[in-house]
Parts: sequence; structure tokens; C-alpha cells
Amino acid sequence: MARTLSPMLFKDDDPKGAKALRDSPVAPAKRSSSANAKASTKRNADHMPVHSFATLMEDLATVVANRIQPTDTDLPSFIMITKPTPLQQQAFELLGVSWNLGCM
Repeated sequence: MARTLSPMLFKDDDPKGAKALRDSPVAPAKRSSSANAKASTKRNADHMPVHSFATLMEDLATVVANRIQPTDTDLPSFIMITKPTPLQQQAFELLGVSWNLGCM
């Protein structure tokens, strides 16, 4: 999951670019230019805030499904899902997850 979300995380999302910067296989690992840019600007290529995995999970946890029961007892209850922020929507798209669960 962290690898899939790496464009949104402080994780290096260009391992091939980082590998190309190494002088030898035994040399210490180096970050790619995209990882250095994310670290210095705290933003990704889409100009969205970059997170640690933990803070991204905390942000995603704010998307909730609320069961609404109208006060009129003849009406059935329904589920209303909070609308994700652009950052949350990007995470769902990277993961291939639909946030709109429809009726439950």
C-alpha cells in the first residue's frame, strides 16, 4: 500500500532514479531528485501536501459513512458518505478504491 501511495508520501517514488545516482551497489542509497523535491517543498508533483503513511491514514479515516434515520418513521434510513477532499480522492484513485459505496 505504501508503494502504491508513494507519490503522496515522503517515500521515494522513483527508485530507478535513485539507483542511477549510486556510484556502486555498496554505496549508501541516495534519494531521487523527485524525493528531494518532495522533502524540500513538502508537496508532490501535483502540488498536494505530502504525508507520512501514518498521517495519510489519519486523514483518510475522516471519510465516514453516516446512517441517517429521518424522524418520519415511514421513511427508511439511508447512508450518507462524507465527500472526500482532493487529497483523499487522489489516495483512493491511486489505490483503485471507490469511496462512493452507494446504498447499504
